[in-house]
Amino acid sequence: MNNTNFVSVDDVLINMEVITTPFACDVQKCKGACCTFESSYGAPLKKEEIKIIATIYDNVKEFMMPIYIKEVEQYGFYEFKEDEYFTRSFNDKDCVFVYYEKSIAKCAIEKAFVEGKINFKKPISCHLFPIRVNSFGGDVLKFEKFKECEPALENGAKSNISVAKFCNEALIRYRNKKWYSALINLGL
Repeated sequence: MNNTNFVSVDDVLINMEVITTPFACDVQKCKGACCTFESSYGAPLKKEEIKIIATIYDNVKEFMMPIYIKEVEQYGFYEFKEDEYFTRSFNDKDCVFVYYEKSIAKCAIEKAFVEGKINFKKPISCHLFPIRVNSFGGDVLKFEKFKECEPALENGAKSNISVAKFCNEALIRYRNKKWYSALINLGL
């Protein structure tokens, strides 16, 4: 790791791209690609999130697509691969919690949250996207680049919004407001 590209806020190492890269989702152009990346891995999950999702599943299920409900009920909603937990990926593409609204992939967990059925918005890895949290003796936050997110880079540049500002709510959830303020102040 090149240390000149990283800064530390409290006990978290942050790649400067999180602070400096323009980014603001343009879901009309990407169509919710973050929920449908081609991969045998779904969204990373924390162990405690598995317990939460298991308890709220019945409230989330009403927003899920029937084919994904069948998948979850047959195989479960998560997998354990390479010492990590992930949401199940259907046919190596859609997260099992995806539903479509006018050809845009959306999250059934978030929909249940918005409808007031649950008090859990979605897994933190999904909320933080395009930021990924890795652990190297402590948390390291990095901006993860995807071709599908190119419209978000253009939109962020037009709107003068960085990855960190776009992910403000998620970053506050990840740590707290004081920590987030210290992170944003690095970009001044």
